[in-house]
Amino acid sequence: MGSLAVIDAPGWYETIRMADGVTLIHEPWIKPFFRCNIWHVRGRDRDLLFDTGLGHFSLRTHVPLVTERKLTCVASHTHFDHIGCHHEFPDRCVHPAEAKILADPRNEWTVADRYATDDMFDGLPQGWESSRYRILPAPADRLLDHGDVVDLGDRAFEVIHTPGHSPGGIALCEKKTGILLSGDIIYDGPLIDDVYHSDIPDYMATLLAMRELDVSVVHGGHFPSFGKVRYRQLIDEYLAQKRRAGCHLRQRP
Repeated sequence: MGSLAVIDAPGWYETIRMADGVTLIHEPWIKPFFRCNIWHVRGRDRDLLFDTGLGHFSLRTHVPLVTERKLTCVASHTHFDHIGCHHEFPDRCVHPAEAKILADPRNEWTVADRYATDDMFDGLPQGWESSRYRILPAPADRLLDHGDVVDLGDRAFEVIHTPGHSPGGIALCEKKTGILLSGDIIYDGPLIDDVYHSDIPDYMATLLAMRELDVSVVHGGHFPSFGKVRYRQLIDEYLAQKRRAGCHLRQRP
């Protein structure tokens, strides 16, 4: 670990402005596999923050964008790399299946016990000790279920329940623009379906149900964004791989 640079809080976050009022906030000193994409969406009446990263350094203190206006903070799911700063925001949302974890984010429930190690980093955050890493409790103010809407005034994001990677995963889809904030159910990298509360048949059923969404751009929980062709290709590759392995999807109610 001595070879890694030590990064202080002001140098930890980076913001990248995308199209349609969307901004990527990320932590570039975390290796891409572990690095959560934090998505900020500008709305007329309020903004949306989708996930909050590792939580070692304060988002509110070091990313001015998230304090400019009223903001709804949504958890795509409750793995440690996505909810680290949720406690900093008063209007917090999560799916009912993972509300307990957001309120009591124990390391064994957030998979921090498996992944939150020094091996995550290309640059070590100042003050980091993996043995002392804990996420602060952030009980939800609102529970989001399939079909609910996150309303920003002039923009509406529909909630899609995406069990598979985790039981309470959600994606947000803006039908007007075709923007999909997909969390960890689909991104352009190795999809994880083997943590303690993952379910491969659910994962397969979720992706099959999502395949025909009319998306224009997918902003995933990790790795770069992509368009509709790649979206369907990633889904088809995952489903084919699992079928070859003898897995069968679970029928959705």
